Amino acid sequence: MDSVSDKSLEYWMHRALQLASLGEGRTSPNPLVGAVVLNKRGNLVGEGFHARAGAPHAEVGALEQAGKEAIDGTLIVTLEPCCHHGRTPPCTEMILASGLKRVVVALEDPDPRVSGSGLHRLMQEGIEVVTGVLQELAAEQNKSFLHRVSTGRPWGILKWGMSFDGRTALTNGVSKWITNETSRDWVHSLRGTVDAVIVGGGTVRTDDPLLTSRGKSTPEPIRVVFSRSLELPSNARVWDTSIARTLIAFPKETSEDLLESFPEGFEKLSLPSCEPIQLLLGLAKKDCNSVLWECGPRLASLAIKQGCIQELAIMMSPKLMGGVLAATPIAELGFTSMSEVIKLSRYELKAFDDDLLLRATLL
Repeated sequence: MDSVSDKSLEYWMHRALQLASLGEGRTSPNPLVGAVVLNKRGNLVGEGFHARAGAPHAEVGALEQAGKEAIDGTLIVTLEPCCHHGRTPPCTEMILASGLKRVVVALEDPDPRVSGSGLHRLMQEGIEVVTGVLQELAAEQNKSFLHRVSTGRPWGILKWGMSFDGRTALTNGVSKWITNETSRDWVHSLRGTVDAVIVGGGTVRTDDPLLTSRGKSTPEPIRVVFSRSLELPSNARVWDTSIARTLIAFPKETSEDLLESFPEGFEKLSLPSCEPIQLLLGLAKKDCNSVLWECGPRLASLAIKQGCIQELAIMMSPKLMGGVLAATPIAELGFTSMSEVIKLSRYELKAFDDDLLLRATLL
């Protein structure tokens, strides 16, 4: 490829990544994928994205739009085309039948059912294959999918709101509202991008949260209540499953009989032990690529120590709440020297009126 072609391919890969983002929050356990088709003159003739699991893949929509204009053209797609029969037929066969001359891919698919074999299939049939165009951007977009495939666990985001002096509640327990309405609206949007929102039983008892995106996502994320004792209020808002699914996760030694007094409609997840890592392994089997932890400090610290948190989303309000015994977002982590502390990277700071959002990745 000459330099002009390189720039052109990057331009269209940016467009494919934009298309892929339209499926955010709805494609799990599949990745986000976008695709565009250029005809042999380099003009756009088709585009598509993967809208949800079970729906046609991005390549299918783009090639159907392109029709015969795809002959001797180029497919630009954010992830390696699949070559296996899953919920949908393999995309490689449709690509081969379309008459395309070249396929440009940002990222190879780490799924062992694909993992390079899709590209190999295309090259075997004489199609030119180009890889690695905007690879880092594609990997960032699909970090949740990549993390689940490599670890067997969903990508975990820990969210909290606090004052500038690091408090999440006053000493009397009052916490509504530390952050402003704009910040809370952003949190609703964040929920709409994940597959599940996790709280502990204590949060349900204390705050009675609704845990939805307030209609910003359809379907709503699964509301997960992680409880050792199953001592939960029978009138909690999470029992209303007409607006969102509710899953109660508990250790196998806890009797399921305790759930019989609660309203019907929720799902159960019995775990080998009451550990965050066991919860995430269970949620991965329920097709979750990403989860949002909105839990109290004890569960948050345990999730961090077990490697269940990859990202932080912290809303900070310009207030001083004070109090030696006031609540903080994370409980004891057991560190005794500064060489042990967890380091953060890839900071992003954004203003929401007078609040500040800090997002960071755990190293």
